[in-house]
Amino acid sequence: MNPALSQFGQQMSHLTGVRAIMKDIIETLQSGNAQDFINLSAGNPVILPEVEQMWRDCTAELLESSEYGEVICRYGSSQGYQPLIDAIAEDFNRRYGSDLTSKNILITPGSQSIYFFGANAFGGYSQSGTLKKIVLPLSPDYTGYGGVSLVPEAVVSYKPTLDLDEANHQFKYRPDFSQVDINADTGCVIFSRPCNPTGNVLSDEEVAKIGDLAAAYDVPVLVDSAYAPPFPALNFTPMTPKFGGNVVHCMSLSKAGLPGERVGIAIGDEAIIDVLQSFQTNACIHSSRYGQAIAAKAIASGQLAELSESVVRPHYQKKFEVLEDALNRAMPKALPWFLHRGEGAIFAWLWFRDLPMTDKELYRELKQVGVIAVPGEPFFPGLRDNWVHKQQCLRISLTATVEEIATAMQRIAEVASRVYSAAFVS
Repeated sequence: MNPALSQFGQQMSHLTGVRAIMKDIIETLQSGNAQDFINLSAGNPVILPEVEQMWRDCTAELLESSEYGEVICRYGSSQGYQPLIDAIAEDFNRRYGSDLTSKNILITPGSQSIYFFGANAFGGYSQSGTLKKIVLPLSPDYTGYGGVSLVPEAVVSYKPTLDLDEANHQFKYRPDFSQVDINADTGCVIFSRPCNPTGNVLSDEEVAKIGDLAAAYDVPVLVDSAYAPPFPALNFTPMTPKFGGNVVHCMSLSKAGLPGERVGIAIGDEAIIDVLQSFQTNACIHSSRYGQAIAAKAIASGQLAELSESVVRPHYQKKFEVLEDALNRAMPKALPWFLHRGEGAIFAWLWFRDLPMTDKELYRELKQVGVIAVPGEPFFPGLRDNWVHKQQCLRISLTATVEEIATAMQRIAEVASRVYSAAFVS
């Protein structure tokens, strides 16, 4: 059967960003010699025993409770499961001194859905025909933003400035506020903090400046906090969540060990939350109530926040330290390689300046030595500049074992040395 697709059907039936290359990665791993590869592409979090046990305990408690039938066997409010909403409000009010009520909180099927709802509620073509832009103020950023809008031309991003530490082979992206354009034609702003794929954490001052620029035009700012405190607290540097006014704090429980249940949380102004809730009601009614019910218990008890700080964060921070040390030992100092400063998330970001081939060609070279990493170009959604930097980077997952990461960095160093040497000789 070959059904005719609508304009939106065409848009949504194609893979975007890193999902397109994942098809090749999956086929490679499903081949007969999959055990020969070190897979540094995974976005799936590591199953940590202490975290898994917490979710088992919360499930057992739910099974034994009188609320089980109500949770599993009935529909619920589109806004979310009330005990979870109450637990979040109480936690944030105690932790951050805020004055949240249930009207400031929406539970969604994962945080990706929040950005889809927001991008299409506030961005795209207005009733008057004006194109309302979806601004990504710092590029690179999460590849999924490339597919959030039903109007692809609405998504725009801007080249960053680079803080470069040549001697230590480190760098950091920062928003270039001389380029970032937030104006009356902006529908909403989206960025991740900590950032997937780079591990970058925008400073409190940078977040405040973006929020102020958008507030001047009554524009919502959706801060993708899937790796932020208080859970999963995958920040390796101090940071303070921002919410209130036009800023919406968007959370996910996926990296806190619950990706299969798709629980997203939006915290923001009541008027913005109302719009997002209406969009959700029309799209999917509500998120999984089972996931919400066990999350309510984990948050109310304080366990989720405690394990995030004592187990989840140290696990990935140690992996980054191993990766950084292995690169410093294996990579020739003369090569122009730079590791993005590790400030959070579950990935490392490696830049090869003046790389003699594209990132996709480097990806294929690495497969030849049994290493799978993700080419960087898909992580620049909305950036239309012909910037060679986009084809010089790799995203490296911290979900592999310590031993695998150390071995993979040695192999990456060997391939990089060969690639640059061959270009120099030719």
